[in-house]
Amino acid sequence: MPKAKGKSRRHKYTYNLNRKRLYRSARRRAAPRIACSHIRHAWDPHKSVAQNLAEMGLAEDPNKAVPIPKKLLVSAGMEVGSDGQQPGKTIVRKPYVVNEMELEASLPEKKSNTLSRDLIDYVRYMIQNHGENYKEMARDEKNYYQDTPKQIKRKINVYKNFYPEEYKNFIASLKPEKMEVQ
Repeated sequence: MPKAKGKSRRHKYTYNLNRKRLYRSARRRAAPRIACSHIRHAWDPHKSVAQNLAEMGLAEDPNKAVPIPKKLLVSAGMEVGSDGQQPGKTIVRKPYVVNEMELEASLPEKKSNTLSRDLIDYVRYMIQNHGENYKEMARDEKNYYQDTPKQIKRKINVYKNFYPEEYKNFIASLKPEKMEVQ
């Protein structure tokens, strides 16, 4: 069977094509990605980004919204519009967006740091069989990852920091067993 005609031909690079401009214009046309659900629900696709953010009471450019003052501004020198507002200010039509975002930010953060069940079982096994002897732990047959004594000690310390109450109870439960063995 013969080959397809265009496959074996060498593709020539067009040096005159401005790829940056093409990429930039494609990005400009795309709708903005909005991560916050409060903003996404209040967004009006028929308005510009600046108009949408101004209606919600949000700043488009934080450097312009809260500028770093070079000198102390004299209040008499600032211009005031006819309705008593500053000329750069707009009316906030959707204040609930900012209120919901502030409420969400004020909630306490959930602690999501946990250790894997395998690591917890590994640390408990090592402490149960070897106590505080890290060199013995490194030579144990259950040390599949061939951790050094320092690495094992670090893993035990991580377990102590993440679950201090559980660690204390575990150590307390080991003491009666050691007395029975003696």
